Amino acid sequence: MKNFETSLEAIQDLNKRGYTANLSLEGDTIDDKAQGIKMTADDFTINEFYRFEGASNPSDMSIVYAVESAKYNLKGVLVNAFGTYANNSSSAIDAKLNYHQVNQ
Repeated sequence: MKNFETSLEAIQDLNKRGYTANLSLEGDTIDDKAQGIKMTADDFTINEFYRFEGASNPSDMSIVYAVESAKYNLKGVLVNAFGTYANNSSSAIDAKLNYHQVNQ
């Protein structure tokens, strides 16, 4: 994996490498709203992730995920908060994301 100074640099690099879908975490699914796709935990893999902590504000923390789905033939980027502003639901999606945060 590469090292990036900012989450924007990571996103731009992933976009250049074909991770072009803009994904969002919506409860128990990861969605590509542009294509109307809702993925469950079994529908995708996480190929890479990058953790960022805000230099001026420790609560400004996020993880950029490189997500791929063979089922939907897409590659995209998911940005998710961790720490104070993290999503605290107990879905299978969160379990999969948390696994990558802990097991780096």
